[in-house]
Amino acid sequence: MRPSENTAFVVERARSLGFDLCGVAPAEDFPELGRLPEWLALGYAGQMHYLEDPRRRSPAAVVEGARSVIVCALNYNTNQQHSTEFAAQAEPGFGWISRYAWGEDYHRVLKKKLQALIGEMRARFDESFEARSYVDTGPVIERVAAKHAGLGWLGKNTCLIHEQLGSWLFLGVILTTLELAPSLEPAEMPPADLCGNCTLCLDACPTGALTEPYLMDARLCISYLTIELRGPVPDNLREPIGRHVFGCDICQDVCPWNHRAPVSPAPEFQPRKVRDRTLIAPELEWLAGLTEEDFQEVFHRSPVQRTKWQGLVRNACIALGNSAPKTGTPAHARVTAMLERLSGLRDPVIAECAQWALRRIQ
Repeated sequence: MRPSENTAFVVERARSLGFDLCGVAPAEDFPELGRLPEWLALGYAGQMHYLEDPRRRSPAAVVEGARSVIVCALNYNTNQQHSTEFAAQAEPGFGWISRYAWGEDYHRVLKKKLQALIGEMRARFDESFEARSYVDTGPVIERVAAKHAGLGWLGKNTCLIHEQLGSWLFLGVILTTLELAPSLEPAEMPPADLCGNCTLCLDACPTGALTEPYLMDARLCISYLTIELRGPVPDNLREPIGRHVFGCDICQDVCPWNHRAPVSPAPEFQPRKVRDRTLIAPELEWLAGLTEEDFQEVFHRSPVQRTKWQGLVRNACIALGNSAPKTGTPAHARVTAMLERLSGLRDPVIAECAQWALRRIQ
């Protein structure tokens, strides 16, 4: 089969497996990857030292002899409120978990589909080839590859944006030595940037993480602070975090390209119930009171595992400090008692955050 026919087969099979988008890019050193060393030198990666892996600068360095990058996207949007609506309407005592973490762990869902696609490729093509799949787990910057595979443009909020699907997209890649025709011709590169003069994402970020269009200081990002950061959250960033306990959706919630984004029918990404509670806007008292054993049980096969028990309880304490019930109410008395208990824990990170929250609500 010719490379173009190979690509057509891969795209068709990806769609049949449930992916919403699929494209192919050559396994070359994309221009955006050349700016990674400067971004790292500025310290913008914070504690995410895995981003320093030199293989991230070239797909060909990840799989020897790689010739093509297959990029697949899966819509995870759900027909539920946005975090911006929640912040304006919710009663005190409730927190926010990012939309992508309401359902099953996307790593498992996408990985299974990518492996199935590789299986179909091996059954179809006679030639021997190497193929390796990644879903946020390898030295690959998926959104850059997605741009060069024709799946959208990189917006001012640094997310991949598709003209019809918006940015509520999980991305997975397959690096392969198989020769596939690129989805875009050289004359079509790069995909059109349709952000225009809009700066809603920059204006809405509570911590100023988007230091300029297309540039993020991850150390200021609420997603980084509530998920990747180990240890205490800097004092000056605690109030801007608000009620976020895992991740942040603000820069996507305000993006005009997401206002008409279709809803995903995938059952894996619908809000799941745990102990008769949904993860959309969980009670902060409940989260702060979870034991390590509770945490493992409640968030089994959930992206929330990433922040670990210490991180989630730390975040819940900060959110309680930013959203306490009114003084003199039974709820306020319960929260105060819980924070007093947590402030006495041997865990210094949780204890200090609980003490900070107590000072805020008293």
